[in-house]
Amino acid sequence: MRDIAVFSGSAHPELASEVCAHLGVPLSPTRVSRFANDCLEVQLQANCRERDVFLVQPLVRPVQEHLVELLLMCDAARGASAGRITVVMPHYSYARSDKKDAPRISLGGRLVADLLVAAGAGRVLAMTLHAPQVHGFFSVPVDHLHALRELAAHFRQYDLSRTTVVSPDLGNAKEAAAFARMIGARVAAGAKQRYADDRVTITSVIGDVAGRDVIVLDDEIAKGSTVLELLDRLRESGPRSIRVACTHGLFAGGALKRLTEQPDVLEIVCTNTVPAPVEDPEGHREFKDKLRILSIAPALAEAVRRIHNGQSVSALFDAPGRD
Repeated sequence: MRDIAVFSGSAHPELASEVCAHLGVPLSPTRVSRFANDCLEVQLQANCRERDVFLVQPLVRPVQEHLVELLLMCDAARGASAGRITVVMPHYSYARSDKKDAPRISLGGRLVADLLVAAGAGRVLAMTLHAPQVHGFFSVPVDHLHALRELAAHFRQYDLSRTTVVSPDLGNAKEAAAFARMIGARVAAGAKQRYADDRVTITSVIGDVAGRDVIVLDDEIAKGSTVLELLDRLRESGPRSIRVACTHGLFAGGALKRLTEQPDVLEIVCTNTVPAPVEDPEGHREFKDKLRILSIAPALAEAVRRIHNGQSVSALFDAPGRD
């Protein structure tokens, strides 16, 4: 592919390298340095003039550090006369700040979108945003991909004749229903109320899970409090088996350890939109036995190729639930 340049920030260079391998283009080098006063400086070390530039950077810990790095990458590409700048953001952590649910609260999802556009982003390629309305926070085109096809391909290796896909809450039920249709399963949802970032209550599960093989599906797992609460409600109905799946496996604050310690959880499946979790320092065998990480690099690479060639992206990656 000619006239294309792909750069990676420091958040997830392994994913960027894999995307480039599928595209058949080299990953262009990026230099990130820090001044004595702690300010960052970014240099894109390949020609950008009139080229189609793609900047790969999920917003993962440390989020603010990686965000500023991405903004500086956009500014550097714009200053180097890039023909077009596309931000490839597999995980948009600020998407959770998408509504004003308390007085005088900030809307980080919209603010960060504005910052990216102001820095020079002309297009955004994202994966499984926390809520559909976040798409509208950007004043530039957004191609919104989902990992449901990759997840479905993984679960089709099992007998799905008695399977129910369970969403932890009603907000994610539409995506769960789309996933259930893809694998020919039933769907259910939890009735959730959130009191704090790590404190939730699920009063009941709406749908048939008794004696069935359950796949808990969420967009992301951070501290895991929602999934653990849902598991308690599911056990009251007596499912035959339980597996957990998500797109963004953040697994913060020991979440992966807590989930793998659940004896009835057979498998935890996520994608590589974010770096793989650090291995358990105590060497628990369950981490490797239960965790499955699927690659979304082929999907991202195909979307990048289609954006570059001016082809339809939605033809391959329509959002779930759309006709």
